[in-house]
Amino acid sequence: MFSSSQLFSLVDMMTSSTSTATPMKHAFTRQVEEVKTQKSDINALILDYLTVAGYPNAAAKFCSEANLQPQQPTSAIQQRERILKFIHRGEIENAIQELNQVYPSILDNDDSLLFALLRLQLVELIRNCNTSPDRDISAALKFAQTKLGPKATTKPEFLEDLEKTMSLLVFPQDDTLDPSLSALLKPNLRRGVADQVNDAILGYQQRKGAAIGQLVKMRVWSEGVTRKETKKDLPATIELGLDGDDADRHDAIQNGHEPMITT
Repeated sequence: MFSSSQLFSLVDMMTSSTSTATPMKHAFTRQVEEVKTQKSDINALILDYLTVAGYPNAAAKFCSEANLQPQQPTSAIQQRERILKFIHRGEIENAIQELNQVYPSILDNDDSLLFALLRLQLVELIRNCNTSPDRDISAALKFAQTKLGPKATTKPEFLEDLEKTMSLLVFPQDDTLDPSLSALLKPNLRRGVADQVNDAILGYQQRKGAAIGQLVKMRVWSEGVTRKETKKDLPATIELGLDGDDADRHDAIQNGHEPMITT
């Protein structure tokens, strides 16, 4: 997901028609600056992002300020936000219970998503037992045996993920821990699972991801095709308006995620 600063940086680029004069400005850059995007289109993109990313208060306020109709009821966004917050806080059991109450068929029909949530719950149990004074691992072992063990036998990748997770009980959680194992204890794992859940809920609601993300992916793709298959005169680099270099930006669009912002 984009952060708020990245989102509005992209919007600024799309709405800007003038910039500080610089010598030898490329013709393509001048053409881009001459394009004027309708404010209503930009507002629709912003509202779409706030809705899909799960910012109910910001979406409601923006609807009021921009005189727009909500894309979803605030209650529906809040339900999704509540589930995702549970995951970001490591309260996976609460997230699963809420998900089953509000969208009961999602986990029934998606073994991979259910396994990802249960595996994350196991990681949280291991994290807790490794920080407790007596380091009692019985709860983690029982959970792995009863909840994950039967599912791990159905797919090789499930078994591999379970074995890797159980390794956290064997090795000390310090600077000597293998990077592939220490990654399980970092916030990115929670974010990744939260994004999976968010996508599953949006799919259940017959919605797609944020339109602005799809536009940026299309923009990256079209630049690549143009450079490779045509002889169009383009600048050496075309900025996307995000922090970091172009490779990092493309990776962020494809794989990177920002933590949810509470509004």
